[in-house]
Amino acid sequence: MSETDFRSLCEQVLAHLAARNLRLVTVESCTGGMICAALTDIAGSSSVIEGGLVTYSNALKSSAAGVSADTLARYGAVSEETARAMAEGALWHAADATVAVSVTGIAGPDGGSAEKPVGTVCFGLAVFPGKAISERHFFSGDRAAVRNATVRHALEMILRA
Repeated sequence: MSETDFRSLCEQVLAHLAARNLRLVTVESCTGGMICAALTDIAGSSSVIEGGLVTYSNALKSSAAGVSADTLARYGAVSEETARAMAEGALWHAADATVAVSVTGIAGPDGGSAEKPVGTVCFGLAVFPGKAISERHFFSGDRAAVRNATVRHALEMILRA
């Protein structure tokens, strides 16, 4: 995707949120804030962006996004269950947000396993009141490619919300 196409996607997401009077909060692990940064790079985004959390550690996933220790222990940080809990927790913690997107994954080059190889990313999307979904995807390429594909997919999920 070209830089122009990526910017257009971001503009579409902002227009989509504005047309529905929605406010977004992001909860990001493997992307380190790239989703929120991409959206807030566009002037006027403050009308629909509540903010973003970067929850790289399990401790911060718990304290800032409300993911239970049981969920993390049972399913791991990179799981659909954790991604869904991150999005749901962000909505609870960010009182003015009405939609949340979360990502947690293994961007590499290290950290993968047979069950969860490098490139595995889980996504969560929660919409107030009480609707949440999760997805698991695999992206190939180096760390930058995995992170960029993750950002694009998260933005596309918001458009489908």
